[in-house]
Amino acid sequence: MFTEYKNLPNNSRVWIYQSDREFTVKEVEFISTKAEEFINQWTRHGDDLKGSFTIKYNQFLVLAVDESFNNVSGCSIDSSVRFVQQLEQELQLDLMNKMNITFKDNENINLVKLSDFQKFAKAQKITSETIVFNNMVNTKEDFENNWEVPAKESWHKRFLV
Repeated sequence: MFTEYKNLPNNSRVWIYQSDREFTVKEVEFISTKAEEFINQWTRHGDDLKGSFTIKYNQFLVLAVDESFNNVSGCSIDSSVRFVQQLEQELQLDLMNKMNITFKDNENINLVKLSDFQKFAKAQKITSETIVFNNMVNTKEDFENNWEVPAKESWHKRFLV
């Protein structure tokens, strides 16, 4: 059951998928339509899930579920992964690669392999103040407050000099 993202409670569970490239305007429209269709039929053992999505910077797809309405199950998580994999195939992009790291350089969003991120940190091209995207956050509240943070406030800090 789809609901507007802003209407979900702060403790809603989130999953963040970062694309290996920016979405086009047409792709954002396509993803939005497909995500709403998916969420409207998303269930847990036959029970509706109350969910939503948001797209940030035309590069991140965030799926969210209000677990105070119904908890997600392994099967419902699997179906969301299949949905994302289908988007990947249809749009020829990579949304699942956890070895890609994103960070901001002024207003530009950069995506690099983890090994390159480590090299940039060692060369101090990435510092403790560099804004990184912490895709490990689990709740809507964490997403809104702790997703886009200085590297020193994220798991990324282990790579800093």
